Amino acid sequence: MINIPKVKVGIVAVSRDCFPESLSVNRRKALVDAYKAKYDADDIYECPVCIVESEIHMVQALEDVKKAGCNALVVYLGNFGPEISETLLAKHFDGPKMFVAAAEESQNDLSDGRGDAYCGMLNASYNLKLRNIHAYIPEYPVGTAAECADMIHEFVPIARAVVGLSKLKVISFGPRPLNFLACNAPIKQLYNLGIEIEENSELDLFEAFNNHAGDARIPEVVKDMEAELGEGNKKPEVLEKLAQYELTLLDWVEAHKGYREYVCIAGKCWPAFQTQFGFVPCYVNSRLTGRGIPVSCEVDIYGAVSEFIGTCVSNDAVTLLDINNSVPDDMYEEAIKGKFNYTHKDTFMGFHCGNTCSSKLSSCTMKYQKIMARSLPVEVTNGTLEGDIVPGDITFYRLQSTADCILRAYVAEGEVLPVATKSFGGIGVFAIPEMGRFYRHVLIEGNYPHHGAVAFGHHGKALFEVFKLIGVCPDEIGYNHPASVPYRTENPFK
Repeated sequence: MINIPKVKVGIVAVSRDCFPESLSVNRRKALVDAYKAKYDADDIYECPVCIVESEIHMVQALEDVKKAGCNALVVYLGNFGPEISETLLAKHFDGPKMFVAAAEESQNDLSDGRGDAYCGMLNASYNLKLRNIHAYIPEYPVGTAAECADMIHEFVPIARAVVGLSKLKVISFGPRPLNFLACNAPIKQLYNLGIEIEENSELDLFEAFNNHAGDARIPEVVKDMEAELGEGNKKPEVLEKLAQYELTLLDWVEAHKGYREYVCIAGKCWPAFQTQFGFVPCYVNSRLTGRGIPVSCEVDIYGAVSEFIGTCVSNDAVTLLDINNSVPDDMYEEAIKGKFNYTHKDTFMGFHCGNTCSSKLSSCTMKYQKIMARSLPVEVTNGTLEGDIVPGDITFYRLQSTADCILRAYVAEGEVLPVATKSFGGIGVFAIPEMGRFYRHVLIEGNYPHHGAVAFGHHGKALFEVFKLIGVCPDEIGYNHPASVPYRTENPFK
Protein backbone atom coordinates (compact mmCIF):
# COMPACT_ATOMS: atom_id res chain seq x y z
CA MET A 1 0.00 0.00 0.00
CA ILE A 2 1.18 3.52 -0.78
CA ASN A 3 0.39 6.61 1.31
CA ILE A 4 0.93 4.99 4.72
CA PRO A 5 3.96 5.15 7.03
CA LYS A 6 6.65 2.56 7.49
CA VAL A 7 7.05 2.12 11.23
CA LYS A 8 10.43 1.65 12.87
CA VAL A 9 10.20 1.01 16.60
CA GLY A 10 13.11 1.98 18.82
CA ILE A 11 13.48 -0.34 21.81
CA VAL A 12 15.07 1.35 24.80
CA ALA A 13 15.67 -0.63 27.98
CA VAL A 14 15.61 1.10 31.35
CA SER A 15 16.99 0.16 34.75
CA ARG A 16 16.74 1.49 38.28
CA ASP A 17 20.26 2.03 39.56
CA CYS A 18 19.74 -0.14 42.65
CA PHE A 19 19.09 -3.16 40.40
CA PRO A 20 21.74 -5.00 38.35
CA GLU A 21 22.00 -3.31 34.96
CA SER A 22 22.72 -6.70 33.44
CA LEU A 23 19.09 -7.66 34.01
CA SER A 24 17.91 -5.03 31.55
CA VAL A 25 20.79 -5.62 29.12
CA ASN A 26 20.24 -9.37 28.88
CA ARG A 27 16.47 -9.12 28.82
CA ARG A 28 16.56 -6.50 26.06
CA LYS A 29 18.80 -8.74 23.95
CA ALA A 30 16.44 -11.66 24.50
CA LEU A 31 13.45 -9.52 23.53
CA VAL A 32 15.07 -8.34 20.30
CA ASP A 33 16.14 -11.88 19.40
CA ALA A 34 12.61 -13.14 20.04
CA TYR A 35 11.11 -10.45 17.79
CA LYS A 36 13.55 -11.05 14.94
CA ALA A 37 12.96 -14.80 15.12
CA LYS A 38 9.23 -14.37 14.51
CA TYR A 39 8.64 -11.01 12.80
CA ASP A 40 10.21 -8.55 10.37
CA ALA A 41 13.56 -7.43 11.80
CA ASP A 42 13.20 -4.10 9.98
CA ASP A 43 10.32 -3.20 12.29
CA ILE A 44 12.58 -2.62 15.29
CA TYR A 45 15.81 -0.96 16.32
CA GLU A 46 17.68 -1.97 19.48
CA CYS A 47 19.15 1.11 21.17
CA PRO A 48 22.68 0.03 22.16
CA VAL A 49 23.92 3.35 23.52
CA CYS A 50 22.90 2.84 27.12
CA ILE A 51 20.48 1.42 29.60
CA VAL A 52 18.48 4.41 30.82
CA GLU A 53 19.10 4.94 34.53
CA SER A 54 19.22 8.76 34.64
CA GLU A 55 18.08 11.87 32.84
CA ILE A 56 21.47 12.09 31.09
CA HIS A 57 21.01 8.53 29.81
CA MET A 58 17.52 9.50 28.71
CA VAL A 59 18.90 12.28 26.48
CA GLN A 60 21.52 9.94 25.02
CA ALA A 61 18.93 7.26 24.22
CA LEU A 62 16.54 9.82 22.76
CA GLU A 63 19.18 11.17 20.39
CA ASP A 64 20.17 7.66 19.35
CA VAL A 65 16.67 6.49 18.39
CA LYS A 66 16.06 9.76 16.53
CA LYS A 67 19.31 9.33 14.61
CA ALA A 68 18.30 5.77 13.75
CA GLY A 69 15.09 7.07 12.15
CA CYS A 70 12.70 5.59 14.69
CA ASN A 71 9.17 7.01 14.56
CA ALA A 72 7.78 4.86 17.39
CA LEU A 73 9.21 3.96 20.79
CA VAL A 74 9.07 1.03 23.19
CA VAL A 75 10.22 1.71 26.74
CA TYR A 76 11.18 -1.72 28.08
CA LEU A 77 11.34 -2.18 31.82
CA GLY A 78 13.99 -4.86 32.20
CA ASN A 79 13.67 -4.29 35.93
CA PHE A 80 11.82 -1.82 38.19
CA GLY A 81 12.97 1.13 36.09
CA PRO A 82 13.62 4.81 36.84
CA GLU A 83 10.12 6.26 36.85
CA ILE A 84 11.19 9.86 36.14
CA SER A 85 13.78 9.25 33.43
CA GLU A 86 11.73 6.66 31.59
CA THR A 87 8.64 8.87 31.43
CA LEU A 88 10.72 11.89 30.40
CA LEU A 89 11.96 9.73 27.52
CA ALA A 90 8.36 9.18 26.46
CA LYS A 91 7.54 12.86 26.92
CA HIS A 92 10.31 14.09 24.65
CA PHE A 93 9.91 11.41 21.98
CA ASP A 94 7.80 12.79 19.13
CA GLY A 95 5.71 9.81 18.14
CA PRO A 96 3.65 6.94 19.57
CA LYS A 97 5.17 5.18 22.57
CA MET A 98 4.58 1.90 24.35
CA PHE A 99 5.53 0.66 27.80
CA VAL A 100 6.13 -3.03 28.42
CA ALA A 101 7.82 -4.92 31.26
CA ALA A 102 9.84 -8.08 31.75
CA ALA A 103 8.45 -11.04 33.68
CA GLU A 104 10.67 -13.00 36.06
CA GLU A 105 12.32 -15.98 34.41
CA SER A 106 12.77 -18.72 36.99
CA GLN A 107 12.08 -19.64 40.59
CA ASN A 108 15.76 -20.59 40.79
CA ASP A 109 16.89 -16.97 40.36
CA LEU A 110 14.70 -14.77 42.54
CA SER A 111 17.50 -13.04 44.41
CA ASP A 112 19.95 -11.14 42.19
CA GLY A 113 17.89 -12.21 39.15
CA ARG A 114 14.61 -10.68 40.32
CA GLY A 115 13.72 -7.47 38.48
CA ASP A 116 10.39 -6.29 39.97
CA ALA A 117 9.24 -4.77 36.66
CA TYR A 118 5.71 -5.87 37.62
CA CYS A 119 5.94 -3.24 40.35
CA GLY A 120 7.80 -0.70 38.23
CA MET A 121 5.02 -0.62 35.62
CA LEU A 122 2.66 0.80 38.25
CA ASN A 123 4.99 3.72 38.98
CA ALA A 124 5.58 4.28 35.28
CA SER A 125 1.85 4.56 34.62
CA TYR A 126 1.45 7.03 37.51
CA ASN A 127 4.24 9.23 36.16
CA LEU A 128 2.85 9.10 32.63
CA LYS A 129 -0.43 10.45 33.96
CA LEU A 130 1.36 13.19 35.92
CA ARG A 131 3.01 14.38 32.71
CA ASN A 132 -0.15 14.04 30.55
CA ILE A 133 1.55 11.52 28.28
CA HIS A 134 -0.60 9.19 26.19
CA ALA A 135 1.26 5.89 25.93
CA TYR A 136 0.11 2.50 24.77
CA ILE A 137 0.13 -0.10 27.53
CA PRO A 138 -1.00 -3.60 26.51
CA GLU A 139 -3.83 -5.39 28.28
CA TYR A 140 -1.31 -7.36 30.36
CA PRO A 141 2.01 -5.55 29.86
CA VAL A 142 4.33 -7.95 31.70
CA GLY A 143 5.73 -10.94 29.87
CA THR A 144 8.57 -13.16 28.75
CA ALA A 145 10.78 -12.10 25.86
CA ALA A 146 8.53 -13.96 23.39
CA GLU A 147 5.36 -12.52 24.92
CA CYS A 148 6.72 -8.97 24.86
CA ALA A 149 7.77 -9.48 21.24
CA ASP A 150 4.16 -10.37 20.42
CA MET A 151 2.98 -7.23 22.23
CA ILE A 152 5.36 -5.06 20.21
CA HIS A 153 4.16 -6.69 17.00
CA GLU A 154 0.59 -5.75 17.95
CA PHE A 155 1.80 -2.20 18.60
CA VAL A 156 3.21 -1.75 15.08
CA PRO A 157 -0.15 -1.23 13.24
CA ILE A 158 -1.36 1.00 16.09
CA ALA A 159 1.78 3.11 15.79
CA ARG A 160 1.42 3.19 12.00
CA ALA A 161 -2.02 4.78 12.32
CA VAL A 162 -0.92 7.33 14.92
CA VAL A 163 2.16 8.34 12.90
CA GLY A 164 0.01 8.60 9.77
CA LEU A 165 -2.57 10.84 11.43
CA SER A 166 0.14 13.18 12.70
CA LYS A 167 1.25 13.80 9.10
CA LEU A 168 -2.10 13.65 7.33
CA LYS A 169 -3.85 16.22 5.16
CA VAL A 170 -7.51 15.87 4.26
CA ILE A 171 -8.35 17.39 0.87
CA SER A 172 -12.05 18.05 0.39
CA PHE A 173 -14.06 19.35 -2.55
CA GLY A 174 -17.30 21.22 -2.13
CA PRO A 175 -19.81 21.57 0.69
CA ARG A 176 -21.79 18.52 1.79
CA PRO A 177 -24.78 17.77 -0.41
CA LEU A 178 -28.18 19.00 0.76
CA ASN A 179 -29.85 16.63 3.24
CA PHE A 180 -26.49 15.10 4.17
CA LEU A 181 -26.03 17.23 7.25
CA ALA A 182 -24.99 14.12 9.20
CA CYS A 183 -21.67 14.08 7.37
CA ASN A 184 -21.04 17.73 8.27
CA ALA A 185 -19.24 17.42 11.61
CA PRO A 186 -17.16 20.04 13.47
CA ILE A 187 -13.57 19.77 12.23
CA LYS A 188 -11.94 21.34 15.29
CA GLN A 189 -11.20 17.90 16.73
CA LEU A 190 -9.22 16.97 13.62
CA TYR A 191 -7.00 20.01 14.10
CA ASN A 192 -6.59 18.87 17.71
CA LEU A 193 -5.23 15.58 16.33
CA GLY A 194 -2.65 17.45 14.24
CA ILE A 195 -4.45 16.82 10.95
CA GLU A 196 -4.44 19.50 8.28
CA ILE A 197 -7.55 20.16 6.19
CA GLU A 198 -7.74 21.82 2.80
CA GLU A 199 -11.28 22.64 1.73
CA ASN A 200 -11.78 23.45 -1.95
CA SER A 201 -14.60 24.42 -4.24
CA GLU A 202 -16.01 21.99 -6.78
CA LEU A 203 -15.33 24.75 -9.29
CA ASP A 204 -11.61 24.51 -8.52
CA LEU A 205 -11.75 20.79 -9.16
CA PHE A 206 -13.72 21.28 -12.37
CA GLU A 207 -11.13 23.75 -13.65
CA ALA A 208 -8.30 21.33 -12.86
CA PHE A 209 -10.19 18.51 -14.61
CA ASN A 210 -10.69 20.59 -17.75
CA ASN A 211 -6.99 21.48 -17.74
CA HIS A 212 -6.22 17.74 -17.94
CA ALA A 213 -8.10 17.30 -21.21
CA GLY A 214 -5.84 15.58 -23.70
CA ASP A 215 -3.28 14.64 -21.04
CA ALA A 216 -0.71 12.34 -22.64
CA ARG A 217 -1.02 9.90 -19.75
CA ILE A 218 -4.72 9.21 -20.30
CA PRO A 219 -4.31 6.24 -22.72
CA GLU A 220 -2.06 4.43 -20.26
CA VAL A 221 -4.58 4.86 -17.44
CA VAL A 222 -7.41 3.71 -19.71
CA LYS A 223 -5.42 0.58 -20.55
CA ASP A 224 -4.93 -0.14 -16.85
CA MET A 225 -8.65 0.31 -16.20
CA GLU A 226 -9.51 -2.05 -19.05
CA ALA A 227 -7.20 -4.70 -17.63
CA GLU A 228 -8.71 -4.33 -14.16
CA LEU A 229 -12.33 -4.46 -15.31
CA GLY A 230 -12.03 -7.20 -17.92
CA GLU A 231 -15.50 -8.40 -18.92
CA GLY A 232 -16.98 -6.06 -16.30
CA ASN A 233 -16.22 -3.05 -18.49
CA LYS A 234 -19.78 -2.25 -19.52
CA LYS A 235 -19.26 1.45 -20.21
CA PRO A 236 -16.00 1.72 -22.19
CA GLU A 237 -17.07 5.07 -23.61
CA VAL A 238 -16.55 6.78 -20.24
CA LEU A 239 -13.08 5.41 -19.48
CA GLU A 240 -11.23 8.34 -21.03
CA LYS A 241 -13.06 10.82 -18.82
CA LEU A 242 -12.53 8.66 -15.76
CA ALA A 243 -8.81 8.44 -16.51
CA GLN A 244 -8.69 12.21 -16.92
CA TYR A 245 -10.37 12.59 -13.51
CA GLU A 246 -8.02 10.12 -11.84
CA LEU A 247 -4.99 12.03 -13.11
CA THR A 248 -6.60 15.27 -11.91
CA LEU A 249 -6.92 13.93 -8.37
CA LEU A 250 -3.43 12.44 -8.27
CA ASP A 251 -1.86 15.64 -9.57
CA TRP A 252 -3.90 17.69 -7.10
CA VAL A 253 -2.60 15.55 -4.25
CA GLU A 254 1.01 16.05 -5.30
CA ALA A 255 0.57 19.79 -5.80
CA HIS A 256 -1.36 20.40 -2.58
CA LYS A 257 -0.13 18.07 0.12
CA GLY A 258 2.53 20.62 1.03
CA TYR A 259 4.63 19.58 4.01
CA ARG A 260 2.34 16.66 4.89
CA GLU A 261 3.35 13.12 3.95
CA TYR A 262 -0.04 11.42 3.71
CA VAL A 263 -3.35 12.39 2.15
CA CYS A 264 -6.97 11.35 2.04
CA ILE A 265 -9.76 12.90 0.00
CA ALA A 266 -13.36 13.80 0.83
CA GLY A 267 -15.01 14.03 -2.56
CA LYS A 268 -18.40 14.89 -3.97
CA CYS A 269 -20.43 13.18 -6.66
CA TRP A 270 -23.81 14.97 -6.65
CA PRO A 271 -26.04 16.88 -7.23
CA ALA A 272 -24.20 18.89 -9.92
CA PHE A 273 -21.15 16.67 -10.41
CA GLN A 274 -22.76 14.30 -12.90
CA THR A 275 -24.23 16.93 -15.20
CA GLN A 276 -21.07 19.07 -15.28
CA PHE A 277 -18.33 16.42 -15.35
CA GLY A 278 -20.46 14.01 -17.37
CA PHE A 279 -19.90 10.93 -15.17
CA VAL A 280 -19.82 9.77 -11.55
CA PRO A 281 -16.44 9.33 -9.82
CA CYS A 282 -17.15 6.09 -7.93
CA TYR A 283 -14.80 3.86 -9.92
CA VAL A 284 -11.93 6.32 -9.68
CA ASN A 285 -12.54 6.65 -5.95
CA SER A 286 -12.36 2.86 -5.65
CA ARG A 287 -9.05 2.71 -7.51
CA LEU A 288 -7.37 5.34 -5.34
CA THR A 289 -8.71 3.80 -2.13
CA GLY A 290 -7.44 0.42 -3.25
CA ARG A 291 -3.93 1.84 -3.50
CA GLY A 292 -4.00 3.44 -0.06
CA ILE A 293 -5.39 6.91 -0.82
CA PRO A 294 -8.87 6.77 0.73
CA VAL A 295 -11.58 8.79 -1.00
CA SER A 296 -14.84 9.22 0.88
CA CYS A 297 -18.19 10.06 -0.69
CA GLU A 298 -20.42 13.06 -0.03
CA VAL A 299 -17.57 15.17 1.37
CA ASP A 300 -17.46 12.99 4.49
CA ILE A 301 -14.27 14.30 6.09
CA TYR A 302 -14.43 12.10 9.19
CA GLY A 303 -15.25 9.16 6.94
CA ALA A 304 -12.08 9.77 4.93
CA VAL A 305 -10.01 10.00 8.12
CA SER A 306 -11.63 6.81 9.40
CA GLU A 307 -10.74 5.03 6.16
CA PHE A 308 -7.15 6.24 6.45
CA ILE A 309 -6.90 4.87 10.01
CA GLY A 310 -8.17 1.49 8.84
CA THR A 311 -5.77 1.44 5.92
CA CYS A 312 -2.84 2.04 8.29
CA VAL A 313 -4.01 -0.57 10.79
CA SER A 314 -4.84 -3.31 8.28
CA ASN A 315 -2.19 -2.42 5.68
CA ASP A 316 -4.94 -3.18 3.19
CA ALA A 317 -7.70 -1.52 1.23
CA VAL A 318 -10.80 -0.40 3.13
CA THR A 319 -14.18 0.92 2.06
CA LEU A 320 -16.86 3.32 3.24
CA LEU A 321 -20.45 2.10 3.17
CA ASP A 322 -23.91 3.21 4.11
CA ILE A 323 -25.31 1.18 6.98
CA ASN A 324 -28.07 0.85 4.50
CA ASN A 325 -30.98 -1.55 4.66
CA SER A 326 -32.38 -4.50 6.51
CA VAL A 327 -32.17 -8.02 5.14
CA PRO A 328 -35.60 -9.10 3.82
CA ASP A 329 -37.37 -11.80 5.81
CA ASP A 330 -37.43 -14.26 2.93
CA MET A 331 -33.69 -13.81 2.28
CA TYR A 332 -32.93 -14.41 5.96
CA GLU A 333 -35.13 -17.50 6.08
CA GLU A 334 -33.74 -18.93 2.85
CA ALA A 335 -30.04 -18.09 2.99
CA ILE A 336 -29.06 -17.35 6.61
CA LYS A 337 -31.29 -18.97 9.22
CA GLY A 338 -29.94 -22.34 10.36
CA LYS A 339 -26.79 -21.88 8.25
CA PHE A 340 -25.14 -19.12 10.29
CA ASN A 341 -25.38 -18.39 13.99
CA TYR A 342 -27.04 -15.00 13.62
CA THR A 343 -30.50 -13.70 14.41
CA HIS A 344 -32.32 -11.63 11.83
CA LYS A 345 -31.53 -8.44 13.79
CA ASP A 346 -27.81 -9.28 13.68
CA THR A 347 -27.87 -8.79 9.91
CA PHE A 348 -28.06 -5.78 7.60
CA MET A 349 -26.84 -4.69 4.18
CA GLY A 350 -23.86 -2.39 3.76
CA PHE A 351 -24.02 -0.48 0.48
CA HIS A 352 -22.52 2.33 -1.52
CA CYS A 353 -22.90 3.24 -5.15
CA GLY A 354 -19.52 1.94 -6.31
CA ASN A 355 -16.53 3.10 -4.25
CA THR A 356 -15.35 -0.35 -3.07
CA CYS A 357 -12.20 -1.41 -4.91
CA SER A 358 -12.37 -4.35 -7.29
CA SER A 359 -10.12 -6.54 -5.12
CA LYS A 360 -12.82 -6.50 -2.42
CA LEU A 361 -15.66 -7.50 -4.73
CA SER A 362 -16.50 -11.08 -5.70
CA SER A 363 -16.87 -9.81 -9.26
CA CYS A 364 -17.28 -6.31 -10.59
CA THR A 365 -19.08 -4.40 -13.29
CA MET A 366 -18.48 -0.77 -14.21
CA LYS A 367 -21.80 0.66 -15.29
CA TYR A 368 -24.30 3.43 -14.53
CA GLN A 369 -25.51 4.66 -11.13
CA LYS A 370 -29.04 3.37 -10.74
CA ILE A 371 -30.27 5.85 -8.12
CA MET A 372 -29.06 8.90 -10.02
CA ALA A 373 -30.33 7.53 -13.32
CA ARG A 374 -33.86 7.67 -11.95
CA SER A 375 -33.81 11.44 -12.39
CA LEU A 376 -30.93 12.10 -14.84
CA PRO A 377 -29.89 10.85 -18.28
CA VAL A 378 -28.12 7.52 -17.88
CA GLU A 379 -25.06 8.69 -19.83
CA VAL A 380 -24.07 11.24 -17.14
CA THR A 381 -24.32 8.60 -14.37
CA ASN A 382 -21.76 6.18 -15.83
CA GLY A 383 -18.70 5.34 -13.76
CA THR A 384 -19.87 3.33 -10.77
CA LEU A 385 -18.39 -0.04 -9.76
CA GLU A 386 -20.91 -2.69 -8.79
CA GLY A 387 -20.59 -6.12 -7.24
CA ASP A 388 -21.16 -8.17 -4.11
CA ILE A 389 -18.51 -7.60 -1.45
CA VAL A 390 -16.24 -10.59 -0.81
CA PRO A 391 -17.34 -12.79 2.10
CA GLY A 392 -15.14 -12.91 5.18
CA ASP A 393 -14.25 -11.19 8.42
CA ILE A 394 -14.70 -7.42 8.65
CA THR A 395 -14.51 -4.63 11.21
CA PHE A 396 -17.09 -1.83 11.06
CA TYR A 397 -15.81 1.35 12.70
CA ARG A 398 -15.82 5.14 12.61
CA LEU A 399 -14.16 8.17 14.20
CA GLN A 400 -16.53 11.09 14.59
CA SER A 401 -16.94 14.46 16.22
CA THR A 402 -20.66 14.82 16.81
CA ALA A 403 -22.64 18.03 17.16
CA ASP A 404 -21.42 18.67 20.71
CA CYS A 405 -17.79 18.64 19.44
CA ILE A 406 -16.77 15.59 21.48
CA LEU A 407 -14.54 13.06 19.74
CA ARG A 408 -16.23 9.67 19.63
CA ALA A 409 -15.73 6.36 17.88
CA TYR A 410 -17.20 2.90 17.51
CA VAL A 411 -15.79 -0.50 16.62
CA ALA A 412 -17.64 -3.74 15.89
CA GLU A 413 -16.31 -6.97 14.44
CA GLY A 414 -18.38 -9.23 12.23
CA GLU A 415 -18.40 -10.73 8.77
CA VAL A 416 -19.75 -10.44 5.25
CA LEU A 417 -21.85 -13.53 4.65
CA PRO A 418 -21.58 -15.57 1.44
CA VAL A 419 -25.13 -14.62 0.52
CA ALA A 420 -26.09 -13.17 -2.86
CA THR A 421 -27.44 -9.66 -2.32
CA LYS A 422 -29.68 -9.64 -5.44
CA SER A 423 -29.26 -5.87 -5.48
CA PHE A 424 -27.10 -3.16 -7.06
CA GLY A 425 -24.06 -1.06 -6.15
CA GLY A 426 -21.13 -2.23 -4.06
CA ILE A 427 -23.05 -4.19 -1.46
CA GLY A 428 -22.85 -7.08 0.97
CA VAL A 429 -24.91 -8.93 3.56
CA PHE A 430 -23.24 -8.12 6.87
CA ALA A 431 -23.62 -9.87 10.20
CA ILE A 432 -22.45 -8.44 13.52
CA PRO A 433 -23.34 -10.14 16.82
CA GLU A 434 -26.03 -8.14 18.65
CA MET A 435 -26.19 -5.65 15.76
CA GLY A 436 -29.77 -4.68 16.56
CA ARG A 437 -28.85 -3.42 20.01
CA PHE A 438 -25.63 -1.84 18.72
CA TYR A 439 -27.64 -0.03 16.02
CA ARG A 440 -30.03 1.42 18.61
CA HIS A 441 -27.76 2.18 21.56
CA VAL A 442 -24.50 3.14 19.83
CA LEU A 443 -25.27 4.31 16.30
CA ILE A 444 -28.60 6.03 16.95
CA GLU A 445 -28.00 7.06 20.56
CA GLY A 446 -24.50 8.33 19.68
CA ASN A 447 -25.79 10.40 16.72
CA TYR A 448 -23.49 8.73 14.22
CA PRO A 449 -24.06 9.30 10.49
CA HIS A 450 -25.03 6.58 8.06
CA HIS A 451 -21.47 6.11 6.73
CA GLY A 452 -19.32 3.45 8.36
CA ALA A 453 -15.78 2.48 7.45
CA VAL A 454 -15.05 -1.18 6.78
CA ALA A 455 -11.68 -2.85 7.30
CA PHE A 456 -11.32 -6.34 5.89
CA GLY A 457 -10.36 -8.69 8.71
CA HIS A 458 -10.81 -8.48 12.46
CA HIS A 459 -8.90 -5.38 13.56
CA GLY A 460 -11.06 -4.28 16.49
CA LYS A 461 -8.33 -4.66 19.08
CA ALA A 462 -5.91 -2.37 17.24
CA LEU A 463 -8.56 0.18 16.24
CA PHE A 464 -9.81 0.43 19.82
CA GLU A 465 -6.25 1.15 21.00
CA VAL A 466 -5.69 3.72 18.23
CA PHE A 467 -8.80 5.60 19.30
CA LYS A 468 -7.68 5.59 22.93
CA LEU A 469 -4.16 6.66 22.02
CA ILE A 470 -5.30 9.67 19.97
CA GLY A 471 -7.41 10.89 22.85
CA VAL A 472 -10.90 9.45 22.48
CA CYS A 473 -12.25 8.84 25.98
CA PRO A 474 -12.78 5.08 26.43
CA ASP A 475 -16.34 5.80 27.56
CA GLU A 476 -16.93 7.38 24.12
CA ILE A 477 -15.81 4.29 22.17
CA GLY A 478 -18.88 2.24 21.38
CA TYR A 479 -18.85 -1.46 20.64
CA ASN A 480 -21.39 -4.23 20.21
CA HIS A 481 -22.11 -5.39 23.75
CA PRO A 482 -22.82 -9.08 24.29
CA ALA A 483 -26.36 -9.89 25.37
CA SER A 484 -25.27 -10.10 29.03
CA VAL A 485 -23.92 -6.51 29.09
CA PRO A 486 -26.63 -3.82 28.92
CA TYR A 487 -26.04 -0.40 27.38
CA ARG A 488 -26.39 2.68 29.55
CA THR A 489 -29.50 3.73 27.62
CA GLU A 490 -31.01 0.27 27.30
CA ASN A 491 -34.41 -0.19 28.89
CA PRO A 492 -34.07 -2.92 31.53
CA PHE A 493 -37.78 -3.75 31.27
CA LYS A 494 -37.83 -4.39 27.52
